[in-house]
Amino acid sequence: MSSPCCLVECAVCLGCSRWVWKRCRYVGGDDSETWPFATPEEFEPIPRVCRAILAIYEDDLANPRVLPASAYRMNPAWVVKRAGYESTGGCAPPYLIYADHESRDILLAIRGLNLANESDYKVLLDNRLGKQMFDGGFVHHGLLKSAFWLLNQEGPTLERLISEHPGYTLTFAGHSLGSGVAALLTVVVVNHRHRFSGIPRERIRCYAIAPARCMSLNLAVKYADVIHSVILQ
Repeated sequence: MSSPCCLVECAVCLGCSRWVWKRCRYVGGDDSETWPFATPEEFEPIPRVCRAILAIYEDDLANPRVLPASAYRMNPAWVVKRAGYESTGGCAPPYLIYADHESRDILLAIRGLNLANESDYKVLLDNRLGKQMFDGGFVHHGLLKSAFWLLNQEGPTLERLISEHPGYTLTFAGHSLGSGVAALLTVVVVNHRHRFSGIPRERIRCYAIAPARCMSLNLAVKYADVIHSVILQ
């Protein structure tokens, strides 16, 4: 009896060791190693929206403190609106609306989680598994509330800008916590395009930088043509 038991134990130990070894060597890049490379046209907006997200951290884009003005490559005169925590009341992270006339794009960028701000944690923790159904799937309750608040606040501004600049694209971008708000805001806008001068779906896009988990897989697939997640491995 002892020999068969020893063989079983050895097989189990060997299998577990192999699994642990594979897990230790696993990196996120393994998931995408068979994916095709993005084209230059597909990647072009990403550095631009990242600069816009970083610009939210500046009090005055004309006199920046975090980075040199040349690093942002943004025209301060084209900033339509910027809102900090005092303006959002903790209902959403700080954000910026920018009319990029060079790229013919209307951009709403949302900053990431502020580790020192309690209201960001309230948005992030306002959720539980299966709490919020939306559009045939499940979404993060707190992030959806934040997206609706932002849409109610800035919907008229975005609608005006789209009407004033026909042919421009409409881009939502965010980092970390802000990416979850931006992604769900995009879902809402795509389903209510009639409120935005009937802008075609192909002219709406979202770039979620280091995105928060905010929607179930079926929704992620449904809006994969609009929402682009950008991650490092």
